[in-house]
Amino acid sequence: MNGLYALKPWYADRLSGVRATLVRREVSPDTLTAAGVASAAGAAAALAWLPTGLAALPVAVLLAARLAFANLDGALARETGRTTRHGAVLNELGDRAADLLMLAGFLTLAPLWLVAAAGLAATLPSWVSLAGAAAGAPRRNGGPVGKTERCLLVVVAAASGWVVPVLAAIAVGSLLTAAVRLVRLWRELA
Repeated sequence: MNGLYALKPWYADRLSGVRATLVRREVSPDTLTAAGVASAAGAAAALAWLPTGLAALPVAVLLAARLAFANLDGALARETGRTTRHGAVLNELGDRAADLLMLAGFLTLAPLWLVAAAGLAATLPSWVSLAGAAAGAPRRNGGPVGKTERCLLVVVAAASGWVVPVLAAIAVGSLLTAAVRLVRLWRELA
């Protein structure tokens, strides 16, 4: 049950030309992490301030960029031999910040409690994966509502105005994803 995460190798292959250009230009992986966070913030602003429907294209483009940067930062670090513990921490913090910023775009559209619940739930799958990795298990990704699915759901909300159902789907789906990862983790650590 890897969800859209199963497409990651295909997507990384599509980005290989961009990655090669970034290597030639000696772009820092940390710059790409920051660009991903900025893209998520831009998507949040478009979601919050543009009318439903009109927000869909900029939100989709900015969240596609956010996902591309999230894919490229680690790949670039590995390809150029610039993997560091600092970079790994920055990558994780950047991913969490980007998720929370993206969901902050709903603050003008939905009750605070629902946005906060979706934001908290959206962080849980990563915390389970990180806890597992800290215990020596392989890092778990994917699931029914991982990072890519959350981005897709936000685009659906921007296009349709289905704010409350999308936030509920993000919250419940993220909790389910965390539970699926936790069950897999328990089995591996047993």
